[in-house]
Amino acid sequence: MFKNIPLRAAIALIICLAGVFFIAPTLFTDIPQDWKKYFFADKIHLGLDLQGGTHLVLEVNTDKAVENALERTANDLKETLMDSKVHFRHVERTGGNAISLELTEGSERGIFDKIIRDQFPDLEPAGSQTSEGQQLVSLKIKDKRASEIKKMAVDQSLETIRNRVDQFGITEPEIVPQGENRILVQLPGIKDTARAKTLIGKTAMLEFKLVDEEASLEDALRGNIPEGDILAYEDHYDRETGQRSKIPILLRDRAILTGGYLESAKVQISDRFGEPHVAIKFNSQGAKIFDMITAENVKKRLAIILDGTVYSAPVIQERISGGQAQITGTFTMEEARDLAIVLRAGALPAPVTILEERTVGPSLGQDSINQGLWASIIGGLLVIVFMIIYYKASGLVADLALMLNMLLLLGAMAAFKATLTLPGIAGIVLTIGMAVDANVLIFERTKEELRMGKTPRAAVEAGYEKAFLTILDSNITTLVAALFLFQFGTGPVKGFAVTLTIGIIVSIFTAVFVTRIFFDYFVWNRKIKSLSI
Repeated sequence: MFKNIPLRAAIALIICLAGVFFIAPTLFTDIPQDWKKYFFADKIHLGLDLQGGTHLVLEVNTDKAVENALERTANDLKETLMDSKVHFRHVERTGGNAISLELTEGSERGIFDKIIRDQFPDLEPAGSQTSEGQQLVSLKIKDKRASEIKKMAVDQSLETIRNRVDQFGITEPEIVPQGENRILVQLPGIKDTARAKTLIGKTAMLEFKLVDEEASLEDALRGNIPEGDILAYEDHYDRETGQRSKIPILLRDRAILTGGYLESAKVQISDRFGEPHVAIKFNSQGAKIFDMITAENVKKRLAIILDGTVYSAPVIQERISGGQAQITGTFTMEEARDLAIVLRAGALPAPVTILEERTVGPSLGQDSINQGLWASIIGGLLVIVFMIIYYKASGLVADLALMLNMLLLLGAMAAFKATLTLPGIAGIVLTIGMAVDANVLIFERTKEELRMGKTPRAAVEAGYEKAFLTILDSNITTLVAALFLFQFGTGPVKGFAVTLTIGIIVSIFTAVFVTRIFFDYFVWNRKIKSLSI
């Protein structure tokens, strides 16, 4: 038995040194620069409730995502019917999930049905009416496809928001789905909450549309908007007066190019006025489309629209090759940077609404840290004192294992880059109490063996072996519960589950493996005649 004690001691020492390696940057902020290369680079990250920040619950308008998909399908259907020389009129989306159109030649219904079956499998008939040889046809999107679009909208929104937050520079954000159409966003350490909300919530739908300069803008303002046009407003800034105004502008409804073809977006400074603008570059396919658009529409105005607002509508002076353009406006440098971020991250597939918002100040977070530390210290001291009084020298060994437990627990959190939250501190306090449970079971079993007249060596061996299965069983059941909390819980619950899970694994190592080294050394090497227990 003694022969493997040095090996076990070496294993325990290596693991403890690994804990010191990972936890040193968190515990000691003034480590000399020359020493830092020997330690782990990252500290334990603090959660929203400890360092302050913003908590948001967003709702994705999944119905709008279905409407957008149906709008695109309606446009595709128009082009397909024209290419197939099927006579129709008034193809438009009706309601939230249907398309209606009028077939002017009833004899072409068979061709129309074949087109729907072969090229638009997501649509199904919802009814039709025949009048004087004309047919009014209604199509609706299949329920299964609508559900897929809604789920895809939430998943894509989640990924887009995560990309935006990552580019914003926030460390350890938590962005997770909540229910069917909600997203939980926690941004620890964020100070400019208004800017963060704008960045996250902006749909960032970039579109290029031609200006309709032939129709009458005055008639459109009176409500007589020509078919195929929309009335929009250009954001105008007067440099002399400093006043902002909205100028009406009549646009073609169909977007001839969208932000889906963007390859990059970055902030540049205008040579003329020294003001920032966003330079955009399209990918190869987008560059070809942009080249064709500018070639066919020289001397016409092309509006650049973001989320329904016209930022500029310059005249196309000549064909533009290379797929580069710029979005100008009266941006501050911060606004231009944020616009570039959302364009690079991509547009949200559907609008999002902020349902809940909570802001935690850093002072409140610091109070939570202080109170949590005091709770841990007081709880730990009480456990240490109790173990020494009740179990004497054996209790001192258990206390040493408890200290190693805390070291390894925090080291593991730093190594796995886990986030420490207020519930996580509660998990640490609970772990302090649970860490000595195994030793209590071992010590009580050992005392029973000693009362039966066994030698210290036999009593220690029996105490560890007979208590081990009970220790393993109780910790595994707790570990399973902690893993379920981590899998299905939200932020605060996950924080508790993380520290509890790591604490259980570490406590088994320290309470069973490490303490056994001390007892085996004394009963096998020192051959002590009695145990202080």
